[in-house]
Amino acid sequence: MFRYATSKGYWNDPYIQYFVRQTGERKAPEINRGYYARVHGVNHLLYAFLKKTQCDCQVVSLGAGLDTTFWTLKAENTLPKKYFEVDFPMIVARKIHHIKTKPPLSKPLIETHSADSLLLDGHNLDSDRYCIISADLRDLSGLEEKLRKFNINTELPTLFVSECVLVYMTPEQSSKLVHWAAHTFHTAMFINYEQVNMADRFGQIMIENLQRRQCNLAGVDVCQSLDSQKERFLSTGWESVNALDMMAVYSLLPQEDVSRIERLEFLDEKELLQQLLQHYSICWAVKDTLNLGISQIGF
Repeated sequence: MFRYATSKGYWNDPYIQYFVRQTGERKAPEINRGYYARVHGVNHLLYAFLKKTQCDCQVVSLGAGLDTTFWTLKAENTLPKKYFEVDFPMIVARKIHHIKTKPPLSKPLIETHSADSLLLDGHNLDSDRYCIISADLRDLSGLEEKLRKFNINTELPTLFVSECVLVYMTPEQSSKLVHWAAHTFHTAMFINYEQVNMADRFGQIMIENLQRRQCNLAGVDVCQSLDSQKERFLSTGWESVNALDMMAVYSLLPQEDVSRIERLEFLDEKELLQQLLQHYSICWAVKDTLNLGISQIGF
């Protein structure tokens, strides 16, 4: 879904071309600006965490899909100790196939592992610095077993990233997942990007549109407000939680670059962009047992 936005120049991602073919499908300018805010908002928090921990940490991307962050961090020499991705077996198999068959993806991987440590089969990939695991996030014991098998270190500061993933789980299932993360890792941060303010008319229309496409938002009850988003983390053992809607995030991003991307495409309906961005949010929760200062991370 990001391929069109990158082709228009909203941000640079030299690796996305190896996962997603360019199609003729255009995205509306407000959608592309929304993607821009999402990518830059999540990355702002990710890079702040890497800086605070001096990359002596782990990242666990939940429902990672065809995300390219590992290759970007490798190219920038800002990799954490290990970068984990988790998704359903079918998505993982597709991603691993792309990695196996495309040298620009496989070469950086070979460079980051010792000769005897690369495991690459149809359902899992493991190396010294990068790991892809097929698992269902609703099955916590299965998830934990696989993460431990591939040497996750619960003593290392750990960042969890989840983008439009928890909303497809029931509130009980997502609460169990974030509770497990808070109680398994003593120093951790959790970034969650998903819908918010879904109780109003615009939110209801979004839900109806998704239902027509057979997308059932099982966790929409948690997406009623920024407070309900924060409460999921506060009630499961996280020390501090912040949340902003994406309109606020968009206004806090470096304005020189925002001005640049606003010149890429003419946007007729600025109110539509505002409505759209007010219905997505970034929520970030922290447990800073080591006093690394990660509780100070924000916009």
